[in-house]
Amino acid sequence: MNKKQKTILYRIIISAVLVVVVSILDALLDLNVWISAVLYLIPYFVIGYDILKKAGKGILKRQIFDENFLMAVATVGAIAIGEFREGVAVMLFYQIGELFQSVAVGKSRKNIAALMDIRPDYANIVVDGQLQKVDPDEVEIGTTIVVNPGEKVPIDGVIIDGNTSLNTSALTGESVPRDAVCGDEVISGCINLTGTIHIRTTKEFGDSTVSKILDLVENSSLKKSRSENFITKFAKYYTPAVCYSALALAIIPPVINLIIGNPAAWLTWIIRALSFLVVSCPCALVISIPLSFFGGIGCASTNGILVKGSNYLEALADTKYIVFDKTGTLTKGVFEVTGNYPENGFTPDELLYYAAYAESGSSHPISISLKKAYDKKLELERVTGIEEVAGHGVTAVVDGRKTAAGNVKLMKKVGAAVTSEHDDGTAVYVAIDGVYAGCITISDVVKPTSKEAISGLKSAGIRTVMLTGDTAKTAQLVGTELGIDEIHSELLPADKVAQVERLLGEKGAKEKLAFVGDGINDAPVLSRADIGVAMGALGSDAAIEAADVVLMDDDPAKLALAMRISTKTLKIVRQNIAFALAVKFACLILVALGIANMWVAIFADVGVMVLAVLNATRALRIK
Repeated sequence: MNKKQKTILYRIIISAVLVVVVSILDALLDLNVWISAVLYLIPYFVIGYDILKKAGKGILKRQIFDENFLMAVATVGAIAIGEFREGVAVMLFYQIGELFQSVAVGKSRKNIAALMDIRPDYANIVVDGQLQKVDPDEVEIGTTIVVNPGEKVPIDGVIIDGNTSLNTSALTGESVPRDAVCGDEVISGCINLTGTIHIRTTKEFGDSTVSKILDLVENSSLKKSRSENFITKFAKYYTPAVCYSALALAIIPPVINLIIGNPAAWLTWIIRALSFLVVSCPCALVISIPLSFFGGIGCASTNGILVKGSNYLEALADTKYIVFDKTGTLTKGVFEVTGNYPENGFTPDELLYYAAYAESGSSHPISISLKKAYDKKLELERVTGIEEVAGHGVTAVVDGRKTAAGNVKLMKKVGAAVTSEHDDGTAVYVAIDGVYAGCITISDVVKPTSKEAISGLKSAGIRTVMLTGDTAKTAQLVGTELGIDEIHSELLPADKVAQVERLLGEKGAKEKLAFVGDGINDAPVLSRADIGVAMGALGSDAAIEAADVVLMDDDPAKLALAMRISTKTLKIVRQNIAFALAVKFACLILVALGIANMWVAIFADVGVMVLAVLNATRALRIK
């Protein structure tokens, strides 16, 4: 508990003790009504002075109809008609309910607070050979900063000295550390675990990843869901309506009694009206629904899913179309050797050896992937006469043997007969001394969880679509492997927007369409979709700016988790709305008919609020 919560708790305890003492004294001594009133007013003001103060300020500001006004009128009215114990009890139990919801909100905020811990307090720079701590805002682009083990990376940059492991759990939700070596880009918010590293900053602190993420989370509450807006509008009209209804309940029945010649029974109807006000307090709805969405957003953030507002969290539950970019979203976006097919007596190792050496002088992504797959230090004295053949590939002399690596056209040019062509990726055909040695295929590798993610979405009745600028053959291979419903290839950014526009026109009015991209070249489509989801967004400014939901790692399965959190959060919200309204209206009718008294009203109000808040906190634990 914080200081304010502890103060309220002490007031509750003191007030409760005083009520018990006064009740005992009243029962034993049969106190005069005025003495009894004065004694009961002591615990009343101890527990309720702040509520009376807020109600008074609301009246002065002409913002009369809120829960403070309802409690003030109900309790003051009860005391005025001689129901001292009931008046104090109403205020006491109301404060207990307020304390309970305050603690519950605090619990939900811990999830966000854990994310907020990524904010760095300082940055280390070298001044006159000594480390000096400075405010991250003061560090300029290009400055060298030092991050020691156990410290947070304060600003985005590139490692220029040192190797280490980084804890990225606050950003991605993943507990496995990530290795970082000299030359790697690192982002702010990570925790340095093992070695001291020197980083040359590439951004100012205000533009760094951590600043953008914190801004995103801090402002998420500004974008309210339909449910929250409904409750806000509901409370605006509901509270004055019940106040006037209570007034009518206190006046109209006694007047009718007088007209027909019966006793007016003013006291009976005033008590019913006051009980009516106690029951009518909309605290359960006003507190529990925003708390449910806050809990859902907090739960998502701890799993590396950043949602920009409860409106987007709510919209995810209505999503029926999900459109994916391919490269960097469903695939890793990095070329790797995926096939090795030697022929004519050559071994896989020999085939890769000659191909890697032949490509040793090139910086082409295909060449890099071959050298990476070889995974041994290249002895460059083994290769001579490297020559690039435009549109065909390369030729070289490796260990004294004429080697050619490239496409089918190059094989024909050197007189090597290709016995079988391969279409499971980009094919590099190899010939040695004019003899066809085999083929190595290189592909953009599908992420390990992509197939599982697509399968899970389809089982939930969601139509999946893939849009890519890649070739039709490659797109078809990936799409078929993953089980994508609809595949469109060789698209320009404008073509992707056109496809999304078409799908938006086909979907139902209440159905939502989400686009999932890497946030770099897909910003126009991310903005056009009902929900823009950025995949693999670590360090991507475009993703954080353009997307509505940001997945802080490369795992497509997180999308299914985000939708599950959305669906369950919305279910909790609807449960709270239905439960609170049903109990409220039932108790209002019972109180108006005289079947329920003020004690029932007290427990109905506080009980409903406590149960609704307890149910709302379940949103924090969605899996």
